Amino acid sequence: MTTTFFLVRHAAHDNVGGFLAGRMPGVRLGVDGRAQAGRLAERMRRETFSRIYVSPRERAAETAAAIATVSPVPIEEAAELDEIEFGAWSGKDFATLNADPAWRHWNAWRSLARTPGGETMLDVERRAADFMETLVARFPEDALVLVSHADVIRALVGHVLGLALDLWQRFDISPASITTLIVGDWGARLLGVNEVVP
Repeated sequence: MTTTFFLVRHAAHDNVGGFLAGRMPGVRLGVDGRAQAGRLAERMRRETFSRIYVSPRERAAETAAAIATVSPVPIEEAAELDEIEFGAWSGKDFATLNADPAWRHWNAWRSLARTPGGETMLDVERRAADFMETLVARFPEDALVLVSHADVIRALVGHVLGLALDLWQRFDISPASITTLIVGDWGARLLGVNEVVP
C-alpha cells in the first residue's frame, strides 16, 4: 500500500520575493500567478488523485481552485499546511528583514530559532509530517494534492530525507512547483522535487 503526495507550492502573488507575506490576509495571486496556476492545473491533469488539501491562505486556495477546474475533486482546508507564523515579520520587505539580527539568526538556525509568531521549523515539520501520517492512515492507496508554502514543503522533504532543517537553502521550492513523495508502511521516498511547469 502506497500513498502518493503531490506537494504543490502556491502560485505567485504580485510581489513574491519582494516582501514576506506570511499569514497576512488578502495576499492573492497576481496576473502572473493566475497564469502559473493555469499551467500547473494543466500539468496536474495528467495525474490521478482523489482530493486536494490546502493551506488557509488565499493564494493557496486560488491555486487549489485552479487545479480543481481541470481535475474536479474535493478541496479541504488544512491548518496543518498553513504558512509559518511569522508574526511581526509578516508584511516586511526583505531589505528591512535582512537588517534585523533576529531574522538573520532565524535563517542560520531554523531548527532552534523562533519567529516572532513563536514557531520553529521543527514545529512546522511536526505539524505537517503528523498531518501527512494521518492522511496515509486514512488514504493508504490514494494520491493526494497538498497545496502549501515553500518552507512547509521544505520541512516535509527534509523530514523524508533526514536532512537537518538548517540546510533548508540547499534546494528550491519555486512558486507553482510540484514535489512528489510516496509513503508506505516501508517508509517514504522522494520521487521529484521542485518540478516547475514551463
